[in-house]
Amino acid sequence: MRKLLRCCWLLLVIPCGAMAEELHTLKLNADFQIARESVREAIEGAGLVVTAVIPLNQMLERTAGDLGKGKSPFVELETIQFCSARLAWELVEESAAQVAFCPLSLTVFSQPGVPGSVISWRSPGRKSPARIRGDDLLRELAAESRLLAD
Repeated sequence: MRKLLRCCWLLLVIPCGAMAEELHTLKLNADFQIARESVREAIEGAGLVVTAVIPLNQMLERTAGDLGKGKSPFVELETIQFCSARLAWELVEESAAQVAFCPLSLTVFSQPGVPGSVISWRSPGRKSPARIRGDDLLRELAAESRLLAD
């Protein structure tokens, strides 16, 4: 009975399909280096500052053996973080907890045997005006990155 109650509680707390709706990808014909530079250029061209570049593929490669995994499924993989002060203020004015959406990020990766590269990102969703602006910003930056790369 406890397990059933927990499952019902989770169904109420976690909206169906929320995770799938908030993860987006955009395929680019460009190689990783060009894609990564295009993402940085799109971010900086929008007047935003890159706050961190996280070399995720290095972490996957470094930890693969310790976790009993094969090699990384990526040739290259980096997450580029940035934030908009205006958007950060809009988000926290709606709800203090929405500060967790900052910084925003775009992830760029390439995989063995797959031509081109991919930009992926997590959307803050579209449940409030500030979240919509955040989602729109991520979509615009990804689209601009594709134009710059291709």
